Amino acid sequence: MQRTVIINPPKMCQPMGAILAYMGVHGCVPVVHGSQGCSTYPRYNIARHFRESAEVAVSSLAEDAAVYGGAKNLAEAIKNVKARLDPEAIGICTTCMSETIGDDVRQIVKKATLPDDTTKVIPASTPSYVGTHLTGYDNAMKALVETLAVKGEPNNKINIITGIINPGDIREIKHMLRLLGIESIFLSDISDTLDTPMMRGGHKPMLPQGGTRISDIADSANSSGTVAICKTAGSAAVYLQNKFNVPAILGPAPVGVANCDRFVENVTKLMDKPITREIENERGRLIDSIVDVHHYMFGRRVAIFGDPGIVSGIVRFCAEVGMAPTVAMTATKHRDFAPDIKAVNSEYGTDMQILEGTDLYEFHEVVKSQGAELIIGNSKGKDIADDENIPLVRVGFPVYDRVGVYRYPILGYRGSIYLLDLMTNAILGHKYDPNKLHQ
Repeated sequence: MQRTVIINPPKMCQPMGAILAYMGVHGCVPVVHGSQGCSTYPRYNIARHFRESAEVAVSSLAEDAAVYGGAKNLAEAIKNVKARLDPEAIGICTTCMSETIGDDVRQIVKKATLPDDTTKVIPASTPSYVGTHLTGYDNAMKALVETLAVKGEPNNKINIITGIINPGDIREIKHMLRLLGIESIFLSDISDTLDTPMMRGGHKPMLPQGGTRISDIADSANSSGTVAICKTAGSAAVYLQNKFNVPAILGPAPVGVANCDRFVENVTKLMDKPITREIENERGRLIDSIVDVHHYMFGRRVAIFGDPGIVSGIVRFCAEVGMAPTVAMTATKHRDFAPDIKAVNSEYGTDMQILEGTDLYEFHEVVKSQGAELIIGNSKGKDIADDENIPLVRVGFPVYDRVGVYRYPILGYRGSIYLLDLMTNAILGHKYDPNKLHQ
């Protein structure tokens, strides 16, 4: 029976993703060109997940903008943000309303910006009625390099486009690059801006420290290569390749043995660096961890949902440790998602059902019919886990019913060990019966 409604979709709108991209830039203030609610919703989700306040401005469009346009509101918003916060950059993201009324945002920005203005203004088209938060992130990231990247001398660095991952994951990728002796530019970097230390005296600055500096984004045109952690965040990498001949590699997300190996091979090949003993040791610890828990995990049925890049990585990792994935679901369609899952089915003899561009209602129906002993996904899976009495391992964005999840990595060799521990302990802690471990 064909449904004509969406029930509990695990996705968000484009401005949500664009705001996260802009917040990874040092001294950047996102400005939402739309109504009040279009900035309140992202700020609310950021606060719930990261436990941090978010400086997000809004042009506050009302009914009159539908007739007269929103140019005046946006110009006033840019002026006010400059006067009150003196940011290094302003990232504009559009909404349903501003796109529908046809505002020429680039032209508005041009008129509102003086030639000698030091604040960079980056406009991105992010209408909420198409795409998802991943589309918005990708569009904003491409806008950043289109606006700022400048050709110069080679810098012997590698660009890392993170996609929507947590601060703990970004720190883990930085750790791996340090062990390999590779310098990097992260596009962008929320590891400090959305996990901000409390300063002496008990206060935080209006604009958090950290984030990728404007000069580094400009220098990204001179790097030895670009690696996108998630395939959904590849437009900026493709732009740098086409415009400045910076080689681009898109994904897969480095979760588990094979994908982490692929990431290490990619970055060392681009930078002509050897694989170090330290990295080999971390890989060996992951292998040892898999051996340690194999008898607990073998044959365990697991259902996974979330963003396509992360889901694909976790699915492969679950198969690597001997689990039996029953369903892989994403609300965001991507050309590589189904082929990635089918490849795991072929290599490991699994029989996963693939759900793409759908919602958690359909995911729940498959969980009930196919069975699962573990669910992996964000907090939107809690009701399903409760209804079916199945443990939920929380990963991705948003996670709002647990604290601190954003601090810990699931990427890299060490992050994969942590994820494996979470999965194993969730199973052991749920009606643990040693007599049934091998059944």
